[in-house]
Formats: sequence, structure tokens, C-alpha cells
Amino acid sequence: ELLGTNRSVVFFGHRGFLGFRSLYLDEYRDRLFIGGKDMLYSLLLDRASTDVKEIYWPPLPGQTEECFRKGKDPGTDCANYIRVLHPYNRTHLLACGTGAFHPVCAFIYVGPRGEHTFSLNPAYVETGRGRCPHEPSRAFTSTVIGGELYAGLTADFLGRDPGIFRSTGTRSALRTEVDQRLLHDPKFVATHLIPDNDDQDNDKAYFFFTEKVVEADSKELAIVSRVARVCVNDAGGQRVLVNKWSTFNKARLVCSVPGPGGIDTHFDELEDVFLLRTKDRKNPEIYALFSTVSHVFQGSAVCVYRMADIREVFNGPFAHRDSPHHQWSAYEGKVPYPRPGVCPSKTTNQPRRQYGTTKDFPDEVLHFIRSHPLMYKPVYPRHRRPLLVKKDLPHRLHQLVVDRVEVEDGQQDVLFLGTDAGLVLKVVVLQKTSSTTAEEVILEELQVFKVPVPITQMEISVKRQMLYVGSSLGVAQVRLHRCETYGMACAECCLARDPYCTWDGTACTHYQPSGKRRHRRQDIHHGNPAHQCLDQNLTVDDFENIEEKVLYGAENNSTFLECVPRSPQASVQWFVQRPPDEQRDEVKTDERILQTEQGLLFRQLHPRDAGTYYCKTLEHGFTQTV
Repeated sequence: ELLGTNRSVVFFGHRGFLGFRSLYLDEYRDRLFIGGKDMLYSLLLDRASTDVKEIYWPPLPGQTEECFRKGKDPGTDCANYIRVLHPYNRTHLLACGTGAFHPVCAFIYVGPRGEHTFSLNPAYVETGRGRCPHEPSRAFTSTVIGGELYAGLTADFLGRDPGIFRSTGTRSALRTEVDQRLLHDPKFVATHLIPDNDDQDNDKAYFFFTEKVVEADSKELAIVSRVARVCVNDAGGQRVLVNKWSTFNKARLVCSVPGPGGIDTHFDELEDVFLLRTKDRKNPEIYALFSTVSHVFQGSAVCVYRMADIREVFNGPFAHRDSPHHQWSAYEGKVPYPRPGVCPSKTTNQPRRQYGTTKDFPDEVLHFIRSHPLMYKPVYPRHRRPLLVKKDLPHRLHQLVVDRVEVEDGQQDVLFLGTDAGLVLKVVVLQKTSSTTAEEVILEELQVFKVPVPITQMEISVKRQMLYVGSSLGVAQVRLHRCETYGMACAECCLARDPYCTWDGTACTHYQPSGKRRHRRQDIHHGNPAHQCLDQNLTVDDFENIEEKVLYGAENNSTFLECVPRSPQASVQWFVQRPPDEQRDEVKTDERILQTEQGLLFRQLHPRDAGTYYCKTLEHGFTQTV
């Protein structure tokens, strides 16, 4: 359906099997870079399916056979899946692949802006250990900061050495210690550079992941979500924590729904994180998608976190317990100076004590952070509750992208949620001005891939008003909106409640904040066409162009009257006018006449069923014939 309306373009790779693993949207060069199985692709965003360049990058000779001998699957494991794809400098990308369980990295020449060049020099391929996972599908995250790769991954063949690593630059490599107090069977989700203030020496890399914990009163492992951070200028310790992170701290991320008797429903499995950048680089809004790990209750939630709340937790008390059998408490002893976890900068320097690097930190600071990596207080979301909760869905939510859209009365955040069935949900959450409650509106359900395949990555281009959706099958380019599909009348456009769309006096079109205001009609919060469209063509009825269909049916046979409302929020009522009567009666449904989402099904026709049937939609107290 999306392909039919020219709303999407899908790239499957030239051999028909992409084996998609990574995506980098380069808006500076207007190019899309894709990493797949043994292949790298470069697509021009304006001509996504025509001018494609590719690099064939298989494992080194002998490595496929060795991978097979070690018991791995030759069809799915023993290939070079490109999992790292980042801009490195003005002319090169950094790319790393699994290399048939021998991770490899290389710099890809992409040329200056305006050139469509794409090449890899095999002479400069180097090991990817500590930069790229061995496995094609194990959870992993990475980013490049200042010419260095920061990665959260499992770094060995057997999958038993998880860590947060820094490599590739001129400084010596760093990693977390092998210690379950730091990382216990983590699943890495995202990593981002977020500055603390205008002093670059205070820049920190934040990692979002889940890990397993054993509480004192339970022997079972529980999953919790975490945010951790390290200083970008961390150089490790001089005698303690040599070539190890000396500023690593972590805190729990809570996303829960308050329940009866003070028992909350927790969403503990972090699935995805999206940073909504604002004008203030230091304070992006952090949108996080969670799912439950309970067998009793299946659901997903989106929580929004503020950087001020995250920093407050990291500046708060450290967690402490005397042994694994004790409960956690706030550490009340003396905390050494400089405070463990801070970066060496102007703020840590004192006249008699200069700390130009973490190697200058006293040993007691490093011993303390080694034994107290966890903060005592958790990070709570905005309003201490989720923005959105979805339960009992037929599919799981895996990916999240957010777009802040200018609307008639301010701004509105639109959420795009990718599922494990090739579907993208386009959702707005409308805060009620009078209370803390909110209304969730599913604007569209976009079936991006014909086959129900998990969506594994999504990127948004606000500049191009496009969503890029990746799955193992291929990468789709999908328009964020198609306002013209909302019909030919003011009421239909208004009832859609799509922040991207407005009625401009003659058609439903893309909202432009700078456009003419005179005929513009948009009502995201209430969707009230009676109020908005009084001076406009209110409904399709005014055009007298309601589609009429003549259907013939044989007695005792079945027949179907189709009627699908444009808005997912509308309820449908059927009326019938039987000659010679003028009045319209509501259709009574029973075992013989069934009302479905697609229309009205007559399982067995009777002669008295003949007549003119009207399909009417009701939404926000507004009725129209469709």
C-alpha cells in the first residue's frame, strides 16, 4: 500500500539479500550509507534507487572455514556483517564488521561533499576486537567522539567479556575492568556524547544498557535498565586502574506505572533510546522505549528523561553495601577529593592541587570508584510516569524515533515506533491542560515491509521529512506524512489530528508555520471540525461526491459492503433506507449480519436486505457519511 501511493522506496541490495546491520544517514553529503552481509552501499538521497555504489568486503581467506570449524552456522554467522558505520573525518567513514567471528575495521573513503566516491583500501584493514562484536546480531552500541570509537560490546569469541571500550585514536585504549559489579551480562542499547557545560574538559559519553542484578533478598537474577557515563578526557589511572576507565559511574533508569497499594508495574527491558536535540546542546530530551520482562503482563512504555535529573543522580550519594547479602544503602562515609566520577578540568583544579589528567588523581579516588560504581538514587522520568503505555499488542515494539513538529498552537512531539512485524506506528500523545492525564492518538499504522520482519534501526531526516527504516530484508525510505490522503474536506483534515497537516482553505496540506494563516485550520488537541470548519467546506457531503457502489447479491449467498474510515479513531455506524420509505434505520447486527473493521458482512442474503446502505463515521461528536 505504501509503495502503491509512492510514499516509500525499499532498497534490497543488488543481490536481493541485504543482511542489513547498520545505517548512517549523512545529511551533509546527502547520502545514505548501509552496512550489510559482506557489503557496504552508498546511496544518494535524491536518487536512492538509481545511483548506488557498493564495496564488496568478505572475510579474509580461511576465516569462513575456521568459523565453520568452530561450530558456527555457515549461512548466518560465517560472513562479514558490517555493524559499525560512523563519520570519522571530512573524507572518511569508520566501518567495522564481524569478519566471520574475526572482527575487522577499515576507513572508507567517501570523498568531499559533492563527490560520489566510495572505496576501501584492503592494505589498511586492521583488527576490530574491542570495537565490533564477533556475532552478527548480539546487542551492541558505538559512536565516534573526537576521532575515537566508544563502544559497548562483548569482545570475545565466546561472548563472556562484556565491556565499554575506547579505541582508534592516538591515546592508549581504555576499557572497563572485568568485574560483575561494573557490568553483569549487559545488553547495550545506545551511546551518546552529551556535554555538561561549555568547558569541553567536562564532556561525557553516556551509555544506556540493561544488566542483571541479584538483590539481597532473592537468589534470582533480575533485569534492570541503566545509564552510565565516562569522561571523554579519561586517561585511566597511574598505579590503579591502568588503561581502565577511572570515571565510570552508573545509575538505574526507572520507567514504571504507579499501581494500587504502592506496587508499581515496572518496564525493565530497555529496547531503544532517542535523543531529541534541543537548541541547548547540553540538555537534549531523552526518550526511552521499554518493555516488560514479566510473563503475566506484556507491554511497552515510552519514558522521557531530563538531563538535569540524570546529573542530579550522578551528583548525589553513592550506593554502598557491605556484602552481596546486605541491602543497598546510601554511602555516608567520607568521599575523597576530587569527587569520584568528575572529569579533570578547571573546576577540579585548586591552587595547590592541579589535576591535568586522571593519572594525577589520588589512588584513594580510584579505589573508591572501583568499589562504588553505582549511584544510590535511581533516575525517574518526567512526571514520574511513562509518556505512553501500550499493552497486549499483537507485536513487540523495538525502535523509537521522535520528531518535534511546529503546530498552530506551539509544538507537538510525534513518535514513530518500529515493531517486530515490519510495522511502524505513528503516534501523538496529547497532554490534557486541566490534569496530568494524556490522550494517545495512533495517527497511522504503516506496514513498511510486506513480510512481518523485525525493524532493527530507524533514522529520521527532518530536513527531508523522511523516515529511514532498516530490517534484515532491506532499508525503506518512508515519507513522514501524506496529508492529501486525509480527504477533500476541512472536517476530515481536522479529524485526522495529524500535526504535520492543516486545512489551507482548499485542501489538506503539509503545515508550514510561515504559511498564510487566514484559511488555515488545525486542531490537534480536540479535533473539533464543527468549531474549526464552520466557514469552510465542512464535509464531503457538501461536494456531493460520496462514492456510490451498486452491488447485486443472490439470495442465501453471502456479500460484503466495504467501508474503512480514514481515521483509526472513528467509530462506524451503518444505516439502511428501504424503498419506498424515506427514513434511514440503523442496521441491526446479529449472527447473520456482522460488522467488521472493513465493513458489513451478510453471511446469508434475504430479499428484505435490499436497499441503500449508508456508512457513517462518528468522531468527537462529529458525524459524516463516507
